[in-house]
Amino acid sequence: MAEALQKKLQGELEKYQQLQKDLSKCMTSRQKLEAQLTENNIVKEELDLLDSSNSVYKLIGPVLVKQDMEEAKATVVKRLDYITGEIKRYDGQMQEYEKKSEQQREGLARLQQEFQKAQAKGAVKA
Repeated sequence: MAEALQKKLQGELEKYQQLQKDLSKCMTSRQKLEAQLTENNIVKEELDLLDSSNSVYKLIGPVLVKQDMEEAKATVVKRLDYITGEIKRYDGQMQEYEKKSEQQREGLARLQQEFQKAQAKGAVKA
């Protein structure tokens, strides 16, 4: 019985570790998005300082291409909306992973207690 519990405990532990890895990946991705959000907010602020007489260039590969001011502003706003949406999505995923992780941890604690009781019973019989 203790051997079966040990195998189940090992399987549950692996699931818990995978949840922790997934949560970590999610946090890393969210941090990257936060950096992009900050960068794009700075770009938006800089574009807001310019007037229509200023020239704006977009880097496409190794070439700078002149871009319409309104088009540049619209692109940055769309990018900000997209990044904000992605951050919210990752926040939801992280909450879900944290919830599952907590449930998994509680299940692991119960299994570990059962395993220890089974070991103690085995030691008493021997």
